[in-house]
Parts: sequence; structure tokens; C-alpha cells
Amino acid sequence: MSAALYNKEILRLATSIPHQLRLEQPHGTSERRSPICGSRVTIDVALDEGGRLVALGQEVRACALGQASAALMGVHAVGRTPEELAEARDALTAFLAGERDDPGAWPGLALFEPARPHSARHASIRLAFEAVAEAAARAAERPRG
Repeated sequence: MSAALYNKEILRLATSIPHQLRLEQPHGTSERRSPICGSRVTIDVALDEGGRLVALGQEVRACALGQASAALMGVHAVGRTPEELAEARDALTAFLAGERDDPGAWPGLALFEPARPHSARHASIRLAFEAVAEAAARAAERPRG
């Protein structure tokens, strides 16, 4: 495994995951697992009346790459719409697969450039973004009020 894959920034992010408490009454929840490495991420979200994410909770049991990805997702997710979260998930997936040259507009995802040749690591990196997009989509479908 390349030393650049687990660089200082990845390791720093892996130890600084925000929103690590699960929400008591989420509007939407999703759990995603990577069958390759056993990583697991559970995301709870709450949306405001305008459909923007206002609360996030996450439980992350993943490798350093999955933890770093969860940290980047968590830092920038609040205030986003379900559509923006789905766009970030799709851009990250395409970037890792080599289908696009950039990871999209989400801050910090270029950090995973060294992981692109390591397809076995892609699932763990995608987990938090897949889970938050799915949880937000579920929350958007749920009647509130």
C-alpha cells in the first residue's frame, strides 16, 4: 500500500470526526457497510422546513480512509440539501472510479486522489457520503409537522 494513501492529513481527519453522537429523533437514518473491509457507517439526519440538513449524527466504525471521509462529510454537510448530498456522493464515486478528473465541489475530497488506483478502498471512502445521501433522501420523503 502506498505511503501517500495514508498521509498525515488522512490520519488527522480520521481522528477528528464531527457529529459523533446519534440523533435521538432523526428524520432519516442510513447504515452502510463495506463487505470488502467490514467498515460500517450509520448516519442520522434532521432537515428543516426548507429541506436543508440541520442536524447530523454519525457512528463510524471504519478504517482511516473511511474515517477521514466521514470527517470531511461531517464538516460540510449541515446546511446542504438532499440533492447536494447526492451530487457529492455521485461526484466522489465517479472520481474514485476514474470517470471524472475532479471530485466535485465538496471541500477536501481531492485528498483521496492517491486512493484511485486502490479499488478495494473505494467502498470505505464512499460509505459516509452514501449514507448521508440516503438518510437525507429518506428524511425528505418523511412528512414533518
